[in-house]
Amino acid sequence: MHAARTISLCTKDCVCLFVCPTGATDTENGQIDFTKCLDGCRLCVDACPSHAIYLVPATYPVPQEKSEAVRKSLLALANSKADQERLARSLAEASDDPVFRQLMDAVATSNHILAEDCYREAGYILPQSEVVRSWLRSLLSEHEKDEDFPSDAVTTLLEKL
Repeated sequence: MHAARTISLCTKDCVCLFVCPTGATDTENGQIDFTKCLDGCRLCVDACPSHAIYLVPATYPVPQEKSEAVRKSLLALANSKADQERLARSLAEASDDPVFRQLMDAVATSNHILAEDCYREAGYILPQSEVVRSWLRSLLSEHEKDEDFPSDAVTTLLEKL
């Protein structure tokens, strides 16, 4: 693990300069030199009064497979959050109170983000890449004559990507 700094949190107290044994911290450009940073040292992390320095793992664990029950629960929660987002947006549109509209916009945005996270965790969000587009096109060609295949849904998805 090596240290990194969130520039917007840094108050330039520069305690990190004095505790870093290798001189990896640099308050002029706000960066921490990963090549000098000692793996897992964390002296700068513990010393930083503004909590702007944190450790970044060199590798991340492989995500665990989710059971069908967990995926169903995540999907139900995501659908609930999407419903709450729609409700908050309609309440914001119907209100004349600017403070209430602002609050409902914040609630809607929060629910949107939570729903996206649930869909992603459940495996329902595809990366927007050429690999995915190619895969979807191959599905269309493979199931060209299959009447039960939802080709119109795949075509719509391709258009949105």
